[in-house]
Amino acid sequence: VYYEGNRDGKYISLMFNVYWGEEYLPSILNSLDEYGVKATFFIGGSWADKNTEHLREISRRGHELGNHGYFHKEQDKLSYQKNAEEIRVCGELVKSLCGVTPVLFAPPSGAYSANTVSAAESLGYKVIMWSKDTIDWRDRDESLIYRRATHNAAGGDLVLMHPTAETASALPSVLQYYKENGL
Repeated sequence: VYYEGNRDGKYISLMFNVYWGEEYLPSILNSLDEYGVKATFFIGGSWADKNTEHLREISRRGHELGNHGYFHKEQDKLSYQKNAEEIRVCGELVKSLCGVTPVLFAPPSGAYSANTVSAAESLGYKVIMWSKDTIDWRDRDESLIYRRATHNAAGGDLVLMHPTAETASALPSVLQYYKENGL
């Protein structure tokens, strides 16, 4: 399970978990484009089923597509077989819609067990967590999101976000901070 990337480098990974918030994706994608930044979007399968064009737009713009399970279940409470099913079905859907096979899995709510890790690995996935959580889904405060994304920012950080109005508003400032600090 990965909680950080290469700490010797100057790269930060922005990760967006997507099960809702499609109305904020255009703004988020435009900000990422403006700064020449690529992010990882962990896609919920049930969301992708209803938002195929949004999913394809994320992929068209060159962002990495990760797997966030099909139904946003508490993976830590699922058997090996149910974990594998959640991950497999979502991965197959993303591949069928975009032609991309995800290799990263972010467990919903960060909840995982040995069954989750084993199931993910057996399907060819690395399990990804985060080192910085903006908690933007709960605390809908642009300045707080900015502080959580930038405080003691360092290479190797994995920064978790979601498509919210406040995240879309904070993102240009976050990206500018990273740029100004050589990240």
